[in-house]
Amino acid sequence: MGSLCINEVLRDDELRSILSRLEDDKEKERFGLVCKRWLHLQSTERKKLSVRAGPHMLRKIAARFSRLVELDLSQSVSRSFYPGVTDSDLAVITDGFKSLKLLNLQNCKGITDAGIASIGSGLCSLQSLDLSYCRKLTDKGLSAVAEGCQDLRSLHLAGCKSVTDGTLQALSKNCHNLEELGLQGCTSISDSGVIDLVNGCQNIKFLDLNKCSNIGDIGISSVSKSCSSSLKTLKLLDCYKVGDKSILSLAKFCKNLETLIIGGCRDISDESIKHLAASCKSSLKNLRMDWCLNISDSSLSFILSQCRNLEALDIGCCEEVTDAAFQDLGEVELSLKVLKVNCPKVTVVGIGNVLEKCASLEYIDVRSCPHVTQASCEEAGLQFPQCCKVNFAGCLFEPDVLL
Repeated sequence: MGSLCINEVLRDDELRSILSRLEDDKEKERFGLVCKRWLHLQSTERKKLSVRAGPHMLRKIAARFSRLVELDLSQSVSRSFYPGVTDSDLAVITDGFKSLKLLNLQNCKGITDAGIASIGSGLCSLQSLDLSYCRKLTDKGLSAVAEGCQDLRSLHLAGCKSVTDGTLQALSKNCHNLEELGLQGCTSISDSGVIDLVNGCQNIKFLDLNKCSNIGDIGISSVSKSCSSSLKTLKLLDCYKVGDKSILSLAKFCKNLETLIIGGCRDISDESIKHLAASCKSSLKNLRMDWCLNISDSSLSFILSQCRNLEALDIGCCEEVTDAAFQDLGEVELSLKVLKVNCPKVTVVGIGNVLEKCASLEYIDVRSCPHVTQASCEEAGLQFPQCCKVNFAGCLFEPDVLL
């Protein structure tokens, strides 16, 4: 009896079933090395791809990877070549990748409104879009995206300084399933735009308003009320108009808040922070409040005693914080993994109290504590956890959990 070739026995759907059972990416790549037929099947089943390519190559990729769901064309900040992806490339993408749900175009500096409008008209199934630092984009192109991609769940526009309240109005009108919105450095948006946004988008879980200097208490209070059950991450770095009213509103409505960035919000006081800690004591995991100059031992010790699941805390340059904040914590075992102290009045005594309560500490930053040096810690006999990195001089990479 003659031997049978496996390609004569197995149908395409059976080979696809075999491929779907391969969990390791390397094994899937080896599958495609068997023969041209298997390579074609492997290509058509591929869901994710990260490439650097022009229009000609993109057409070939579209023909080969016909079922692609995620496409990453982002450029590196340090090595991006200008213009990278262009409007003509986007036209190829909308024609060739109809199944796309995620598209990353971060740092693609050549994209304009004309190109991004084609995304809105051609990729109606898109759910995630990253346009961070595509600086030529304005409300015109982004409104076209909102109108065409109404199932959008995630949109990142960091560094797009021409974005105004008009984009937020378009999102509110069309993208009711939006869960994640990044607007870092979009300095032209205002409280009015944020109010419009949450009138239509009430399922937001992640909102990055870092360095949006025109946002104040009115806008944040509106967010806390409209997205009370969904909001988990709110970033307000250097939003100097944000004060106690915002924090009290978050405390009242957002019981599931996990990450709050309020560094540089100098009008926030102890009283509102205590309300927040009491309200979010089970949910809060990451809190950054460096340069909140009114924060003192009173609210910090309350946070440490109440928020048992807190994993990352930044109190840098809170000049009123002393060693007393870390005393009298009772039998509380802290869950902190990342701690940035950098308070001029904190000494090795305070750091010693922290170490007694933080067995899981992985990173501690004390570079701006003049009384805490490597020599003084050794002299005091402080024992840092074995896996803990101690930043005495600013020479260590910082964890990005509080950025």
